[in-house]
Amino acid sequence: MSKLRLVLRELHRSETSLARDLLAVADRHRADHEIFHVARDVAGWSQEHVRRLAEAGRDHGVRLNPQPRWELPGVGGLARKAGEALARRPASGLLLLADLRRVHRKATGVSLDWELLAQAAQAMKQQPLVELAADCHPQTLRQMRWANAHLKVTSPQVIAS
Repeated sequence: MSKLRLVLRELHRSETSLARDLLAVADRHRADHEIFHVARDVAGWSQEHVRRLAEAGRDHGVRLNPQPRWELPGVGGLARKAGEALARRPASGLLLLADLRRVHRKATGVSLDWELLAQAAQAMKQQPLVELAADCHPQTLRQMRWANAHLKVTSPQVIAS
C-alpha cells in the first residue's frame, strides 16, 4: 500500500498549523497594520490549501477536515490581549521576531511537504495531485519569503534598540 495517505495527512496537518500560527501572529500584532493584514491574507492561502487537500484526500480514501478550527479555544482572545499589552513595550519587537521566525520555519516545513507530495504524485502518475502541488506550493513559498523579508527589515531595528 502506498504511503500517499500519510503524506496527505501530514500536509493537511502542517497547513492547518501554519494557518493557525499566521492568524495568531495577526492577532498578537494588531497594532502593526501591515503584519495584521498580510498575515491574515496569507493565512487564507493555507486555509484554502487545507480545503483542497481535504477534497484530494477523499479521492484517496483519506478523511480530512476541510474546515478545522482556525483558532484554538481561548488562544485568539489571549493573543489579542497579549498583543494589546505588549504593543507599546520594547519586548513587542522581540515577540514579533520570534513569531516571524516560527512562521518562517513552519512555512519551510510545509514547502518541503508540498515537494514530497509533488514528487510522489509525479512518480505515481497522479496528475490531479501534481496539479494541486503546482497550484499551492508557490503560495507557501510566498508565505516563507514574506516572513523572511519582514525578519530582515525588523531585526536590525529591534536588536539594535
